[in-house]
Amino acid sequence: MPGPLTGLTALEIGDRGEVAGKLLADAGVEVVRVEPPEGARTRHTGPFVDDRPDPDASLRFAYLNTNKRSVSLDLADPTDAGRWRALVARADVVIDSTEPGALDALGLGHETLAPDSPRLLWCAITPFGLTGPRRDWNTTDLVSMALGGPPMSTGYDDHDLPPIRADGEHSFWMAGEYAVAAILAALLQRTLTGQGQLVDVSIHEAVACTTEGAFESWEYRGRINQRQTGRHSAPNPTPPSQFLSGDGHHMQILGGGVPRRKHLYPLLLEWLDEHDAAEDLHDPAYSRALYDGEGDAAAANRHVGEVIQRFVATRPAEEMYRRAQSMHLPWGTVRQPEENLDDPHWDDRGFFVEGPVPGSPAPARYPRAGYRFTATPVEFRRPAPRLGEHNDEVFAELEGG
Repeated sequence: MPGPLTGLTALEIGDRGEVAGKLLADAGVEVVRVEPPEGARTRHTGPFVDDRPDPDASLRFAYLNTNKRSVSLDLADPTDAGRWRALVARADVVIDSTEPGALDALGLGHETLAPDSPRLLWCAITPFGLTGPRRDWNTTDLVSMALGGPPMSTGYDDHDLPPIRADGEHSFWMAGEYAVAAILAALLQRTLTGQGQLVDVSIHEAVACTTEGAFESWEYRGRINQRQTGRHSAPNPTPPSQFLSGDGHHMQILGGGVPRRKHLYPLLLEWLDEHDAAEDLHDPAYSRALYDGEGDAAAANRHVGEVIQRFVATRPAEEMYRRAQSMHLPWGTVRQPEENLDDPHWDDRGFFVEGPVPGSPAPARYPRAGYRFTATPVEFRRPAPRLGEHNDEVFAELEGG
């Protein structure tokens, strides 16, 4: 069955647009990854199959480039430059994450090629956008995350420790998802007007838009959010939410375990009573303070959280996770990544798909997209390509018109 975006073609060039290209390719777009002769940056980024640093053995590249084809072009070569022009002329979308002005300097960018393709959507993903005083500044994921703001809200209660930047090049994911949203909007506009356009995605702005409540706290209240261990940043400290279970696992317990809805509080007490762990929480003063605005809500919240923390320390994590969820309480275990591979919920939904990995004799399990369509499914059509794997195929298509 066709994917939701089957019938569209896209070119992806540069090393910061892989996420946008992946999301489009997995949804059915025919994406051609245009790489330099030495290959994309992520081909040289680990982890590698058998720890072998080979351009066709990067597991990072394998994940980010499913359902794409690969051609290798040296755009300084006149023949390859001509092939690039021909590819652009046939494309619906170009995802360009090269440096600002790099392709235009070769006569191969939007400025030169778009006038001949009025329906073309050209999405530029750059560190700071195509205009402004920082237009030509460079970046890395660490720089983008730091300048954009999220690490200031991420870390530990102990502020003598530095902020934390999450691994996984999150800034490129943020920019890629904003890019796809913009591309889909531009495609919708094209169906109405028949005209393409230039989409200018700034990685810095995408990251700065993804700071949860930190911006609003400052802009509207003049307060700076403080980072806190394992929970949302906030202007004032909130109760801890990571508790150690009786079998040595950490649990993430939203709000320190205090139910958000009043009708759930008695259910929590019944559960605690089963283990003689309710202590003094049956005192109506706690319920009134938490839900009716009578008394010191912050103090009540802290005390209830402390009681729940003592309870959690007596029981196995999996038991508490399942029981709490059955009561609609947002409790969960803090898993190691590999523990998710055996989750029966994900198995039931078919979240993982098995497929080949370039450079490996054995298949691997790939995560599918985090959404599903009943009529136009998101399919695993092909593994990530080897470097230049589709040169002959794609160039023959150009020659065939």
